[in-house]
Amino acid sequence: MSDNEEGLEAEPAEAADEPGADETEAEVADAAEQAAETEPEEEPAIEEDVMPDEEADLLIPVEDYLGAGVHIGTQQKTQSMERFIHRVRTDGLYVLDVSQTDQRIRTAASFLANYAPEQILVASSRQYGRFPAETFADAVGARARTGRFIPGTLTNPEYAGYIEPDVVVVTDPIGDSQAVKEAITVGIPVVAMCDSNNATSNVDLVIPTNNKGRKALSIVYWLLANEVLDRRGADTVYALEDFESV
Repeated sequence: MSDNEEGLEAEPAEAADEPGADETEAEVADAAEQAAETEPEEEPAIEEDVMPDEEADLLIPVEDYLGAGVHIGTQQKTQSMERFIHRVRTDGLYVLDVSQTDQRIRTAASFLANYAPEQILVASSRQYGRFPAETFADAVGARARTGRFIPGTLTNPEYAGYIEPDVVVVTDPIGDSQAVKEAITVGIPVVAMCDSNNATSNVDLVIPTNNKGRKALSIVYWLLANEVLDRRGADTVYALEDFESV
């Protein structure tokens, strides 16, 4: 199964496989990301046209997706994300097809349930993705690397933090480009939450979603965790509140 396609974004910059490399570049990227994430989240209109089939069978009510802003994309789109976009709003923001988000959460859960829990790695450099990513890892027994992804984590056996997962889940292929690059290097699949502006050429399974909003990331990681556990036959069910940072 693969979502690899050509996108409109440039490939991630090369990074060294030694810890401490490219510190200045990483600091600049982190500063820009934090500035973007300090902007207030838009309160989405509840009555929005967000999917072609209004009667689609969803995991949760469509109003819950809307309330979290899962459907809100950016004002840019890539060719590879075009198939996940339902329409463009008058303000230029692309609206993601929530029914595809819902279906891809199920697909990703079925995919991840095939792996030993400890062989799943979830990475999130985005500030708003860190808490739900860590909670997801705790819920399903995976490992988490949040904040800056240290070069060499997957490729340098001499590094003290070196690990060998079988699959990687990332919050954003742009912010988590180092994790994606290293997953490609070692030949393991990448599951990624992708916004309208993401290129998916290095992603094996796309979950289309707003990957910048706190509420959106909480709800997607929450659903993904419960769906993975359900496919494993576990009785545990988490509440959305467990994935929402204070």
